[in-house]
Parts: sequence; structure tokens; C-alpha cells
Amino acid sequence: MKTNQEYKNAALAALKGNWAPSVIATIVLMAFTYLIIGPYVVMYMLNLNGMTPGSAGLNLGVYALYIFGFTFVFSPLNIGYTYAFNSLYMEGDNALTGNTFRFGFRRWGRNVWGMFLVGFFTSLWSLLLIVPGIIKFYAYAMTPYILIDNPELSANQAINLSCKMMKGHKFDLFFLQLSFIGWGILSVFTGGIGLLWLMPYMMSAQAAFYQDIKQNFSQTNINN
Repeated sequence: MKTNQEYKNAALAALKGNWAPSVIATIVLMAFTYLIIGPYVVMYMLNLNGMTPGSAGLNLGVYALYIFGFTFVFSPLNIGYTYAFNSLYMEGDNALTGNTFRFGFRRWGRNVWGMFLVGFFTSLWSLLLIVPGIIKFYAYAMTPYILIDNPELSANQAINLSCKMMKGHKFDLFFLQLSFIGWGILSVFTGGIGLLWLMPYMMSAQAAFYQDIKQNFSQTNINN
């Protein structure tokens, strides 16, 4: 396995000259995220302050819209955004916004089902204790890449393959993500604007991580 710094260096090399399309793709993802989450957050804050008494029907409608949007729109978009940076890293393809939609909504039903199962299984493990839920979160972390890379696999098979690939590497990904904490703190002080650059940086580094464990996993299977 490579070091965190090597993944970061590879990410910066992929992003060199491609920051503008990376930021635009991130803005598009955030815009859809806010459209989906925004009404629910507003309703929650109003309820918290007692400003919407007797509005159970409206609350239920907003919550249903949130669940629908998160499941059927955000999940495939998130897959597409994740894999778009893998395509940038591997092929230099900087059509990041277009690829976010192309990868996310091609085989849309399978992508939605795959991410639904990831969330469902993670939630079940979290019911036991927080730690098992976190462990499974990292075990399933490569599922978005595998769903796109291996269209012949079912959603369940993609999840199982992610678990196999991440065996012995869950903490590696955790520490890679943790290494961005300083940039995350700086992003908070910029009112979240820094996330427009941090998210592409993290996604590109994670793409490098995925390619590394994918290669190691393939070589191990060949040797065995």
C-alpha cells in the first residue's frame, strides 16, 4: 500500500489544471444536496422553535420528499460524483459535471438499490453499537466504484466485493480521510467555501486509494 502523502500527491497531480471543472461539479452536487435537504432542515428548525403548530401533514410531506430525493436523486449523484474523480484520476477525463450525471444515472435503478442496501446494512450494524456501524461503513466504502466498474455484478455482489477488497484496509482509508482534518477545519473558517476545493482533493485521493487496493486485491487473487 502507498502512503497517505503518495495518494495526496497523486490527487494533486490529477487535479492540476482541472480545478475549475472540479469546483463546478462540486457546486452542482452541493446545489442538488441543498435542494433535497433544505426544505427538511427549514421545517425542522421551525418546529424546533414552535413556529409550525398543528402541521403534521406538512411535516410528513416534507419528510417524504426528503427521503425520496435522498434515495432516488442524491444517491446516484453521489456515485456519479465519486466515480467522476476516479475517471479524472485514471484517464484525465475532466468532464466532471457531465460524468457525475452519466455515471450516476446510467443503470440508475441498480445504483439506487446498491446505495440503499449500503445504508440499510450500515444502519442495522449501527443498531448493535456505533463501532460496528463505522466498521461496516468503511467495509462498504468501495461499493460506488465497484458498481460502475463491474456492471455485470448485482448490487449485493458489489457490496460483498467491497468487503473483500477492504479487508485489512478499513483503517487505511480512515487514516487517509483523517489526514484531511486540517483542511476541513480551514473550510469551516471559510464558511464552507473551502469545501469546493477540499471535496475534489479528497475524492481524487480516494480514487488513488481505490486503484491501489484494487490492484493489490487482483494480484492477491492471481497469486492464490
